[in-house]
Amino acid sequence: MAYHRILVALDRSNHSELVLEQAMELAQNNSAELMIFHRLEVSEPDPYGFSDLHATNIARYSRIMQDRLESELDQIRSWLTSCTRRATDQNITADWNWKMGDAGRCICQIAKDWNADLIVVGRRGYEGVIEALLGSVSNFVVHRAPCSVLVVQSSDRH
Repeated sequence: MAYHRILVALDRSNHSELVLEQAMELAQNNSAELMIFHRLEVSEPDPYGFSDLHATNIARYSRIMQDRLESELDQIRSWLTSCTRRATDQNITADWNWKMGDAGRCICQIAKDWNADLIVVGRRGYEGVIEALLGSVSNFVVHRAPCSVLVVQSSDRH
């Protein structure tokens, strides 16, 4: 089966390098387009510093969140542009996208919207209680994706 549109989901972990390499190899072998995707996650400020609901604290909290979001977006844009450049340097047609929200749902939705015929996603190897507590993005995607899914297993087992 030939793939034409490959969505690769990256999370900036060390394992993402292997996931991206696998996706680029598949894109080259199939002369496919590549969409590099990241789900944005912004850490919230310590809520204990904002225990009272005075307008000044709400405004300060909002500014801190906005600053964190802008900083994170700058970093993500730069990183995704770098990943895309690596693909285009190998003559792969590539673009990038990011979304905020639940990772599994975002991946499945962008795959559907972009008409991907393959999703490449990593798996860290969590098992048992840890997987139950943290959830498994790859498991969610495998069971709900609108297309085929390749799960790249991490060599680090947890």
